[in-house]
Amino acid sequence: MPSRDLERLMWAEACEMLDRAERLHRQFYRPRRPSQASAWEPPVDIYEVSDGLWLVVAMPGARGDSIEVSVEDGELVVSAERRLPAAALGGTVRRLELPYGRFERRVPLPSGTYTLQEREWLDGCLYLGLQFA
Repeated sequence: MPSRDLERLMWAEACEMLDRAERLHRQFYRPRRPSQASAWEPPVDIYEVSDGLWLVVAMPGARGDSIEVSVEDGELVVSAERRLPAAALGGTVRRLELPYGRFERRVPLPSGTYTLQEREWLDGCLYLGLQFA
């Protein structure tokens, strides 16, 4: 394959990967309709371990002490609010990509009964340990 064709192929693959990454970002941090109570949904990772589940909820900029967590009807419910920084209130917004406002994330859990055993707020992420009851 000539080197020029290889360059085009590599460039096309790089552009496609960037498009996929942008679509994933929009999917996870998608704004919601104004009529709904939540303005956005944070991304969640779930890991199943021998005695339960570990969840990581990414909420950069949210205050850890204001986050509400519950397990209701087979779902984990995480809610809080991410406020605009004080500097943004008096200035002109040039770009706004990070979601702000009230959010609630409902995550269906695998069948079973769970109790919240561990909760840690670290580096903008909420780490939750759910144990099988």
